[in-house]
Amino acid sequence: MIKILWADDEIELLKPHIIYLESKGYNLTSAKSGDEALEILDVNTFDLIFLDENMPGLNGLETLTIIKEKYANVPVIMITKSEEESIMEEAIGSKISDYLIKPVNPNQILLAIKKNIDSNRLVDQRITSNYQQDFRNLSLKISSNLDKEEWYKIYKKLVYWELELEKIGDNSIEQILEMQKSDANSQYFKFVKNNYKDWLSGINSPLMSHNLIRKKVIPLVTDATPTYMILIDNLRYDQWKIIEPYILEDFNLIDDDLYTSILPTSTQYSRNSIFSGLLPSELEKKYPNKWKNDEDEGGKNNYENDFLLDNFQRLGKGRDKISYTKITNIDSGRKTISKIMNMKSNLLNVIVYNFVDMLSHARTDMKVIKELADDDSAYRSITASWFSHSPLKDIMNEIAKQKANLIITTDHGTINVNKPSRIIGDRSVNSNLRYKQGKNLNFNKNDVFIINNPNEYFLPSQNLSSKYIFAKEDLYFVYQNNYNKFANLYKNTYQHGGISMEEMLIPVISLKSK
Repeated sequence: MIKILWADDEIELLKPHIIYLESKGYNLTSAKSGDEALEILDVNTFDLIFLDENMPGLNGLETLTIIKEKYANVPVIMITKSEEESIMEEAIGSKISDYLIKPVNPNQILLAIKKNIDSNRLVDQRITSNYQQDFRNLSLKISSNLDKEEWYKIYKKLVYWELELEKIGDNSIEQILEMQKSDANSQYFKFVKNNYKDWLSGINSPLMSHNLIRKKVIPLVTDATPTYMILIDNLRYDQWKIIEPYILEDFNLIDDDLYTSILPTSTQYSRNSIFSGLLPSELEKKYPNKWKNDEDEGGKNNYENDFLLDNFQRLGKGRDKISYTKITNIDSGRKTISKIMNMKSNLLNVIVYNFVDMLSHARTDMKVIKELADDDSAYRSITASWFSHSPLKDIMNEIAKQKANLIITTDHGTINVNKPSRIIGDRSVNSNLRYKQGKNLNFNKNDVFIINNPNEYFLPSQNLSSKYIFAKEDLYFVYQNNYNKFANLYKNTYQHGGISMEEMLIPVISLKSK
């Protein structure tokens, strides 16, 4: 049985948490001060220590220093009411394994235990020492104040280990990584919430949807070499890594990069923004007859070619020698193969391929697809199987014969949602499960990023009192009516529109024919 020491001067208030952990099979010993904790440690051994930062007498940091001198290998989780960086830095510098901010809930505590005890045991038994070291490093980095480039690195590393652990096939280890990803998404949500408005104003912003063509495509467009941009709708970075080996048979990898999708992470907003080089409210203002709001009927992406041509003209490249092709089914894909050679004389050829988006929606609507792609691993597998037999692979083979530049990218990613969040709204509210727009919304504020003034975030408004909310992590919105029915219907489905690494941190890959 795993033994845990919990030191807190308010330990009596934590009795429900202790009872909960004991019901999960953990053995808890409590202490009301740092001194008492050290006395207990002198005569008992523990697998994990929870340590309150603010205790009278010997405080948490002082107690931590002594514990680490005498019991260096016992993981310590600091619990604090303060989010001050100086306290966190001092605690991390003293080699804590993790920290939690009060008030803590039982699930947070259970996750911390699994991360810091079960992971050690499983990693020791099942995988290399490299992952064990990386697990610790990643955990500490995720808890620190990361910038945009560091978040790119964290997400790439998590995907790397996800693919590596998948090869081992041990569900227990994969669950540990899922917990780490969940923790990272929680921190990433806070990062986006704190910085998104500044990014749109150009303050310390990452590469985003509306600048993608200007910064990634235009520099490659020359008369000497044809350039192709293939946008695979709804392609996550892990899915790119799965199809990458097939593509590198014919192309050299120049740059494996990520960029940040705008909000909402949905095709209507993000893809129109990519092709127009404009943010949604700018699009609505410039093209009032072509932009459609959430409540408007009809296709929301019918004018991508027009937006693309206007964007190129504004960027000084003119409107000539640019082609745009949208592939929505296997027949149009096959017909495009024979047209590739005729595109060689163009400066730029844009191909939009919609299969992955169709796959994610089919997984929600069709039971057989849901069973075939039951989790992320299976979802990746079905993506690889599709690509290896798809017209898109043949299209890329034809492009490779031209000694061309190739950009592979997407408009947004998708996340497997698992936690319903109650919402109340009127009939004018849009149907997306990851973001809502409307004037009469009632929701749990802790579950969302709220935009009360859409104009400040370059988002269109249906009316003066309209607001946007975006779901965090793997939450999805469910209305009060028939709540249980729809919570079960959409649980474990792939959705987009909200804030997560999977939806926002997406691939933009530069390649050149071999």
